[in-house]
Amino acid sequence: LPQALVVAFLAGGTSAFVADDKAIELSVDGDRRTLHTFADDVGELLAEEGVRVGAHDMVAPTPGTALTSGDEVAVRYARPLRLTLDGHRRQVWTTARTVAGALEQLGVRAEGAYLSASRSRRISRAGLALDVRTERAVTVMADGRTRTVRTNAATVREVVEEAGITLRGQDTLSVPADGFPRDGQTVTVLRVTGRREVHEEPIPFPAVRIADPALFRGTEVVTRPGRPGLRRTVYYVRTVNGVRQRPRPESTELVRAPRTQVVKVGTRPRPASVHDADHLDWHALAVCESGARPDAVDPSGTYGGLYQFDTRTWHSLGGRGRPQDASPDEQTYRAKKLYVQRGASPWPHCGARLRG
Repeated sequence: LPQALVVAFLAGGTSAFVADDKAIELSVDGDRRTLHTFADDVGELLAEEGVRVGAHDMVAPTPGTALTSGDEVAVRYARPLRLTLDGHRRQVWTTARTVAGALEQLGVRAEGAYLSASRSRRISRAGLALDVRTERAVTVMADGRTRTVRTNAATVREVVEEAGITLRGQDTLSVPADGFPRDGQTVTVLRVTGRREVHEEPIPFPAVRIADPALFRGTEVVTRPGRPGLRRTVYYVRTVNGVRQRPRPESTELVRAPRTQVVKVGTRPRPASVHDADHLDWHALAVCESGARPDAVDPSGTYGGLYQFDTRTWHSLGGRGRPQDASPDEQTYRAKKLYVQRGASPWPHCGARLRG
């Protein structure tokens, strides 16, 4: 009886041992093998096989899932992908082992796209840097024409070149040339020309007035004529698509400084009359000689004023400067003095007007 009990116990233990043994198919990153295990769940199986998984790795079924013989367990390691997608950089994790698989997993449209690595390239556990530029539609406006191109270019400048447009000289774009072209974006080519223009402008001269007791009141004599100064400014003028822009000053220089004008102003009291000449019609004489214009000058420039004095005669009568610069009263006073000396002979054609 004891021997029979021992045999029965061993037989039962063997049955239990066989019952706990499970045949499992384990796939680690595509490497498949079949093994026997006593592990109760997926987590125990992976620990038993020395398979370590991280937060981004994929385990199916999940580590807490109970195992039964015939189950399949798959482990796919995640790989860091340093992805630049249409100019935006980010790091993502993928369990795909090729570039093509990663793009599909990430939902990136690869048709017509630029890829910095081939679709068949394998991604190691260390990861991969991948630049992807998807195909976009960009409209380019230039020289009165509109062109829409489908492109995976990296810069706006490249898009413009693909549209068959050449930038020359100072030409520029409505958006930064080195910027990333966006889908649906419109880029305008600005044809720019530039030239320099020189402008000269006068600078008004100041005037100084000096009292002169030798001149009758109301008389002003310019002893030193003023002269305007001159300022020269260089402007840069741009024309954009045929439209002239506001000139931008580049440099300014003083070509000539203004010269001050000096004017002597009479302060001497004016004489009331000239004996033997006050009764004559001096207005009629002035109308005949000069049209009654105090500043009149004959075509030769020799005679001036109401009564057409020459400068020598004017000075001999005590006048200063030019007769046409003196006041009408002073000119009449000097004319009366001349009449006292020489009668009406200085005015051979109009002298008769003095007596009406």
